[in-house]
Amino acid sequence: MPKTHTPLKVIEQAVHLACRAPSYHNSQPWLWEYGDHELRLYVDADRLVSTDGSGRQALISCGAALDHLRVALAAAGFRANVDYYPNPNDHRHLASVTTSTISYVTEAHRRRAEAIWMRHTDRLPLASPPDWLSFERSMRAAVADQPSLVDVLTELDRTDLEEASMLSESLRMYDSAYHQEMHWWTAPFEVSDGIPHAALVSAAESDRVAIGRTFPVTHHRERRLEVPEDRSTVVVISAADDTRRDVLGCGETLSAVLLEATLAGLATGILSHVTEVPASRDIVAELTGRSYPQVLARIGLAPALEDAPVRTPRRPLSDVLHYTTKPS
Repeated sequence: MPKTHTPLKVIEQAVHLACRAPSYHNSQPWLWEYGDHELRLYVDADRLVSTDGSGRQALISCGAALDHLRVALAAAGFRANVDYYPNPNDHRHLASVTTSTISYVTEAHRRRAEAIWMRHTDRLPLASPPDWLSFERSMRAAVADQPSLVDVLTELDRTDLEEASMLSESLRMYDSAYHQEMHWWTAPFEVSDGIPHAALVSAAESDRVAIGRTFPVTHHRERRLEVPEDRSTVVVISAADDTRRDVLGCGETLSAVLLEATLAGLATGILSHVTEVPASRDIVAELTGRSYPQVLARIGLAPALEDAPVRTPRRPLSDVLHYTTKPS
């Protein structure tokens, strides 16, 4: 397929939006390279979290950024043509993207790109999502072209999921490297990555989300008291096979699920800790009947009149987008 000339400004804006994707501890482990009308996505080895030994979380993060890019380009009038793992000798090179024009940019294209700016990770308790069946239909339509498998856990699965969450935390209770990294990524001095303290939860708030990750404790006023306990619905995204391509695809599916929920006016929170430890991952696999669960997401309702959330920081575009030829 011939490469379409896409204005450099469009590429830069699309990458800027793509980098609003969620990533493990907000580590932003992606690197983009542009030249000869082709945009290449690499996993940035310098941004890998050391306790993510397999690089699985980095791949999920990069997959989410890749789907965000696709959404951003569509809103600008371009289709992203993705070639996955084009270099068999370089596993860091995740995808190459060329573009072709689309005949008409719909309001749905624009709204989906706007959802990128609206989406954020909500770690507080969520109320039960209204009219779940209608949302689930739209969610499944949004991920229909994805290779990943999406399962919705029932209320009956909640006890087992809480057990998986507690097991994951207990198995890491004495893991010094893990806790050191948690404190590093939540340190208050970070300005372009990591998780700001305002986005963390206090001990009391954490107790009301029994399936959430335990972060370093903050001491701010307890919030969202009108939601006494988390009643979110949880979806599990699983890989069809244990390959890099499949795990990357789970990140793309995660992006699609999160954006669809945002469009529906729902709040979301990502649960990755229950799949980081084999023992807790096995519990999730039993619940879904899938062999390779990768990431979970809470979907629920947040109060409408709350203050706007603190926007998590992102690295400057100059840090994440490089040019192989001098841009014109």
